[in-house]
Amino acid sequence: MTEAKTKTTDGFQEIAEKGVAQTKANLDKARAANEEGTDLLKNSFETAAKGATAYHLKFLEIARANTNTAFDYAHEMLAVKSVPEFVELSTAHARKQLEVMTAQTKELAALAQKMTTEITEPLKTSIAKTFNNSAA
Repeated sequence: MTEAKTKTTDGFQEIAEKGVAQTKANLDKARAANEEGTDLLKNSFETAAKGATAYHLKFLEIARANTNTAFDYAHEMLAVKSVPEFVELSTAHARKQLEVMTAQTKELAALAQKMTTEITEPLKTSIAKTFNNSAA
C-alpha cells in the first residue's frame, strides 16, 4: 500500500509540474503578446502624431496661401474702374479659387488617407497575425 501511495503521489507531482510548466509557458506567451501590443500601440500613436502634424502644417500652408490670394484680390479690386472690369475680375477670381480649393481639398484628403493607412495597416497586420496564430 505504501508503494501505491508513492506512485499516486509521484503521479500528482508529475501532473502538478506539468501544470506549472504549462502555466509558465502561457504567462511567457501572454507577456510577449502584451509587449508586442504595447509597442504596436506606441508606434501607432507616434505615427498618428506625425501625421496630424503634417496635416496641420499643410492646412496652415493652405490658409496662408488663401489669405495672400484674398489680399491680392482686394488690391486688384481697388484698381477696378468699371462695372464690366469688376465682373471680369470677380469671375476670374471665383473660377481660380474654385480650382485652387478643389486641388487643396484633394491634397488634404490624400494626406489624411495616407495617415490613416500608415496608422491602421500595422494594426490590421498584427490582428490578422494574432488570429492566424490562434487558429493554428
